Amino acid sequence: MFGSQFQITTRSAQETQKLGKTIGQRINHPLTIGLSGDLGSGKTAFVQGLAEGLEVPGEYYITSPTFTLVNEYPGRFPLIHIDLYRLDGIHDLEDIGLDELLDNQAVIAIEWAEKMSHQLPDEHLAIIFEMTDDDTRRIGLKAFGHSVVNLTKPLEEITLGMK
Repeated sequence: MFGSQFQITTRSAQETQKLGKTIGQRINHPLTIGLSGDLGSGKTAFVQGLAEGLEVPGEYYITSPTFTLVNEYPGRFPLIHIDLYRLDGIHDLEDIGLDELLDNQAVIAIEWAEKMSHQLPDEHLAIIFEMTDDDTRRIGLKAFGHSVVNLTKPLEEITLGMK
């Protein structure tokens, strides 16, 4: 079920983090967030802000789990950060226990989500990062499902200092 779609442009990693933080602060239920975009497009910067918005304690440094595949952090909602970059197929997804991870009562941020787009829950937030120059990112947000639309709808009206 498709809900709503819009774009935000950020002009620095800090603005991308601010977008993540704003979304994290608004989350009031477990949620899966699929993140797609080229290397260096802002996915991890977004998750760093998301962690701040979810009140992950500051002593946790948020990095991309490229080699560990899954990082988990405590917060207002637990944050599970998954990186599928190095995985090739459905068997790799099964090997890391993706189905079990998706059943958690947590916020799950999945980098390289396009590798499993057919397995994302019906209700999820898809975010696509596009580099337009060294610092600027065009970020497309697509909300799937009623509760996710309610989460993102006010963001369409918030400029966050990003035009």
